[in-house]
Amino acid sequence: MALTALFLGQPLWMWLTFIAAVAVLLVLDLGVLNRGNREIGVRRSLTLSAMYIALGLGFGGFVWWQMGQGPALEYLTGFVVEKSLAMDNVFVIAMIFGALAIPRAYQHRVLFWGILGVIVLRGIMIGVGATLVARYEWILLVFAVFLIVTGLRMLWSGDEEHDLSQNRAFQFLRRNLRVTNRLHGERFFVRRTDRVGRRLLFATPLFLALAMVEIADVIFAVDSVPAIFAITTDPYIVYTSNIFAILGLRALYFALAAIIHRFAYLKQALAVLLVFIGGKVIVAEMLGIEKVPPTVSLSVTFVILAAGVGYSLWRTRNDAPHAPAALEDANKA
Repeated sequence: MALTALFLGQPLWMWLTFIAAVAVLLVLDLGVLNRGNREIGVRRSLTLSAMYIALGLGFGGFVWWQMGQGPALEYLTGFVVEKSLAMDNVFVIAMIFGALAIPRAYQHRVLFWGILGVIVLRGIMIGVGATLVARYEWILLVFAVFLIVTGLRMLWSGDEEHDLSQNRAFQFLRRNLRVTNRLHGERFFVRRTDRVGRRLLFATPLFLALAMVEIADVIFAVDSVPAIFAITTDPYIVYTSNIFAILGLRALYFALAAIIHRFAYLKQALAVLLVFIGGKVIVAEMLGIEKVPPTVSLSVTFVILAAGVGYSLWRTRNDAPHAPAALEDANKA
């Protein structure tokens, strides 16, 4: 039967179930839960974030039911790692919206279409990664070394200021696209008449924001994709944990952007986590075992992240509530 045929290691019906679940969530997100251009408040964002986390964990239960405890724990570890890495993306997104003066009423539209692009891009990157791992097992060691180096660089670099105007990708887009000076509602493109009467297609700042959000995700995926392959090489678990973590990024952004300063030391915790994930692959190779037990990986992941979050909240307990400057600029627009 076609539905029971294997596709990338798992029955086709399991892939179709996942795709159907994602499609329903996307339709509900844009067509029902967030119809029209309206601001998304913190309370609503927290509710949506909780819903997406619950659904992600619920899918982990489905993985346990179909594939067993080990794969389910690997899925949960990947989901937690990807969700945590996504938090580092929140400030960058806030910076993009602030630099381009995107009002909150239009931000959710950019993030929705950005997530659609992310689903496709992550699928391509994970497909390439799975092919490399299947053909060249030693590529996992390359991923491991890369994660360790990346983690150490994150620890040494500290907090760096981001200036969108100095970003090479942003400069390239500005040089090669006709861009309007102001927003045109929720439209990504508009037609305008030039000096000689030609009707030309112009991108709006909203499209620039979308393009930069996609580029930012590609950059973050360079870390996250090797990280998930260092946890498991099963394409089904890799892709589903990635996508369920990303699906809640829009809600996570609106929930955390205004209080991201309270997680000041999460970056250091993520750096330690990347070093651990890379290190366990090398340790497993040295010990001659297939992999570190999933229970150990999940437990250490929770301890590292809990320590980072707890220490951040404690150190910033007396800080006055404030939004990043980039977010404040976007909200005033």
